Amino acid sequence: MSDGSTQPAMWPQRDGTPVSCRDKLLVLQENHAEVQGILQDAFEDAVLMGVDEAAMRQILIDVINTLRSPHA
Repeated sequence: MSDGSTQPAMWPQRDGTPVSCRDKLLVLQENHAEVQGILQDAFEDAVLMGVDEAAMRQILIDVINTLRSPHA
């Protein structure tokens, strides 16, 4: 059974060119898999505890929208 996760086809840099360093790509892919797993677990826990699915999706989106750039 598929877990529904997909890696981005490309990790774009600020200038639009793709990240090509294999070490960086490995870290990005590992981070993506870890974040996807954590978000899935949090989503499932909330829904199983009675939280509305649409509301939980918005709560998770709100978390993403509060992330701060290290370039700020």
